[in-house]
Parts: sequence; structure tokens; C-alpha cells
Amino acid sequence: MSTVQTKDGTNIYYRDWGEGQPIVFSHGWPLMGDAWEAQLLFFGQKGYRVIAHDRRGHGHSDQTWLGNDMDTYADDLAAVMDKLDLKNAILVGHSTGGGEVARYIGRHGTKRLSKAVLLGAVPPIMLKSSTNPEGTALEVFDGLRKGVAGDRSQFFEDLSMPFYGFNKPGAKISQGIRDSFWLQGMMSSIKASYDCIKQFSETDFTEDLKHFDIPALVAAGDADQIVPIGAAALKSAKLIKDATLKVYPGQPHGLAQTIPDQFNADLLAFIQKK
Repeated sequence: MSTVQTKDGTNIYYRDWGEGQPIVFSHGWPLMGDAWEAQLLFFGQKGYRVIAHDRRGHGHSDQTWLGNDMDTYADDLAAVMDKLDLKNAILVGHSTGGGEVARYIGRHGTKRLSKAVLLGAVPPIMLKSSTNPEGTALEVFDGLRKGVAGDRSQFFEDLSMPFYGFNKPGAKISQGIRDSFWLQGMMSSIKASYDCIKQFSETDFTEDLKHFDIPALVAAGDADQIVPIGAAALKSAKLIKDATLKVYPGQPHGLAQTIPDQFNADLLAFIQKK
């Protein structure tokens, strides 16, 4: 297994396939790098070097008790980038992974990057407050914590429905995608999946977004039930200098899995744009 050991001794697992310009994928909660498999195959076949790590506590990476916080996630990503000595890389983050990308840029800059992509990403901040009335109420995140701490297996099974929009009338449900979501979620530790909820919901990425000085694509489905577009993508696109906003009508949070051909084509077009 390919791993990098971070400064606190945690082993972070990563996939590193192909050759060419590197594209680094950061996954959402409670998943792992395999969530990007449709993109890893597509871009690897297009001549890119594709890299996807498992966040600490998730997938094949070490299950630590401590360090399940956004600063450490970003530093772990930096450890992977530094070990591989990546240059001119495209950094792509989904959901919590989008927060990780933003915090990476805020803490480590863009010297290794050429472009960045935020898909259904949690920045600038998810939690509802007097200054963020479009956000999601704390009670919703408390419900997620209750689900993880209780019957986590059933909770992840149930969560796959809104995650992919399968609870919408007339939706074509893929049991395979649901099974994959459940399996990836169950490979995370209960401590990591519990702690991460606070990180993706309460972390304020506003200042991180202001550090973006490379071309950025902000993409989201306008039927996203997990990270509502009004409090996230629409705001992030305004905070990032010269960002490109791509809205997918009627599409859910997990659109990279439900409409991979369309998303892959759009991502390729953004990457190839001069």
C-alpha cells in the first residue's frame, strides 16, 4: 500500500495512478478515495496522473483518535503533495473535501497548483447563524451525530438516499451506488466520522477562499440536499476571485457518481481551458 507518514506519525493511504499532469482528488464525508473511481479511471485514461488519498480515520488510512480537524486534514493533504513533489497540480474537492482543499490553500498556498475545483463543497460555512441565515440549523448536525453514535450502519444506509437524490419522485435508484456509499462509510472509524461533522459544519473557510489566486471552478447541483447551494457554492463563487460557477439543474450532492459522464466532461473542459 502507498502511504505517507505525517508529522504526528499517522499513515495516510493514497492511490497514485498514471502519468502526466497530476489531478488530486479529495473525498467527501464519510467516504474515501474510491468515491472518485469514475473520475480516476476517466482522467487516467485521458493521460493524467490521478491521485486520491483517504482522509485520516477513513478508508485505508490510520484510524486516529486525535487530529480529526480541518487544519490537520489540510496538513495531511500537504504531506501527500510534498512527498510526491507535485507541480502544476489540479486540486479537486467534494463536500468536506472541498473544505479540505480550501484550507490547504489557506495554509499552504498555491505553489504546487495550477487550478482548483470545489464540487458540492462546504465552504464558506454551513452552519446557520445570524450572519449566515441561509445556512443549516445546528439541530440537523446534531441529528447526524446522533445517527453516527447510534446505529451507524443503518444511518449510512438511510443517508445514501438524499445524498444521491434517490428520494426524489421518479428517481432511478442505483442499489450499487447505495451499497458503495454504505461500505465506504463503514470503513471510517466511528470517532473520525463523528468528529468530522463538527469540522464540515462549523469551520469558516471565508478567509481561505480569499487566498485563491489560481483559476477555480465552483460546481454544485441545485437539488443538493446535503450542502444546499444557496449557503455554499453561490457564496463561494463570489468570494473566490474570478471563479467559474457551474450549476447542475436538478442534480444531487453526489452528482460525480450519478452523472459521471457529464461531470467528467465539464471537469476536463475546465482543466484544458487556457
